[in-house]
Amino acid sequence: MSEQRIIIEMGMGNDLHGMDYTKAAARAIEDAIRHSTLPILGALDLDHQEMEVRVTIGVQAPIAVDKEALVAKLPRGKVSIDVQKGGLNVTDPDTGETLVIASAAVEAFLPRQAGWRIKER
Repeated sequence: MSEQRIIIEMGMGNDLHGMDYTKAAARAIEDAIRHSTLPILGALDLDHQEMEVRVTIGVQAPIAVDKEALVAKLPRGKVSIDVQKGGLNVTDPDTGETLVIASAAVEAFLPRQAGWRIKER
C-alpha cells in the first residue's frame, strides 16, 4: 500500500556557541514541529506508530550530526533522519567564533486510507 504525506513542516535552529551541529539540528526540528498537531490520527482511529516521519536536516558538517539523538526528539511514528550539506556557518569577525545554523524539513506519512479525498469548496 502506498503512503500519503499528511504534513510537511520547516524549521530553523542554531547553536551560537560551541559549533554543536546536533544541537542546532535538534532546535530546527523543534521549531518545525512546535506548532503542529495531527488530529487526523484520532479522527481515523489510527495508531501513531503507523505514521512514518522523515526528517531532512541541512548543516555545513553533516557528519557531525548525531542522528540517533535527533530520533529521540520526535514523539511519534517511525522516524528516519537524512542529513545533507546545507544550513550556514557564520563567523563572528570580532571573536572568530562560528555560529551554526541548521534547517529542517519534517514530513509525516500515513498508509493511504480508502475514501480519502480533498473536499470541494
